[in-house]
Amino acid sequence: MNTAPALIFVIEDELSIARLVQSVLVEFGFEVECFHTGASALRRLAVRRPDLCITDLGLPDMDGIDLVRQISQQCPCGLLILSGRGHTADRIMGLELGGDDYVTKPFEPRELVARVRSILRRRGQVPGGGQSESRRQACFLNWTLDCSANTLRADDGTEHLLGVAEVQVLRTFLERPHQILTREQLVGHRSLSPMDRSIDVRISRLRRKIEIDPMAPRIIKTVYGAGYVFSASVVWS
Repeated sequence: MNTAPALIFVIEDELSIARLVQSVLVEFGFEVECFHTGASALRRLAVRRPDLCITDLGLPDMDGIDLVRQISQQCPCGLLILSGRGHTADRIMGLELGGDDYVTKPFEPRELVARVRSILRRRGQVPGGGQSESRRQACFLNWTLDCSANTLRADDGTEHLLGVAEVQVLRTFLERPHQILTREQLVGHRSLSPMDRSIDVRISRLRRKIEIDPMAPRIIKTVYGAGYVFSASVVWS
């Protein structure tokens, strides 16, 4: 059994905030490496793979949205955006490009830890060690989801590396096909704000990958006023 703590990269140019985030994460059993520029984080990413990255958007050397895109392309880790930019456009763009959660400054440190734990829990990893759940695969139509590798493969060889949030939503669908699922059930929050559109962003990303026509979905269907339903049959192995 792997007993190593989960590794978190904190990418934040404000030293006081970086120290605060690092101290609270270490207190709760995580291993933390801090970076003050996007370039330094990307160089380290080529050497060591974290379990999760926490990144600011207002970095001195590059746009944080571009960093989110590069991290999501290079590493299948969780990704939490921590930013003073609370505009809806920034939030949607960050989630569209692979972010799993978006926290605005100022923030409550323990809430940040709870969100980190939530992302890692969906990946089957908790602070202080523990193994990821056994490799499981789910087949539907011409697609196969590998829950261990976070990959979605088509019979024609097309492969997508999914973000943690996308895997959580897709897996929930695959475990309960042909059932109407609420937004709260899909995102894993009991008190989801009616204004929170993160689940809709994740659904949109999944539809673009698996639907022939994402604008007229036939697999992930919207049930207006109720939620969503996954309409394909699923075989687990």
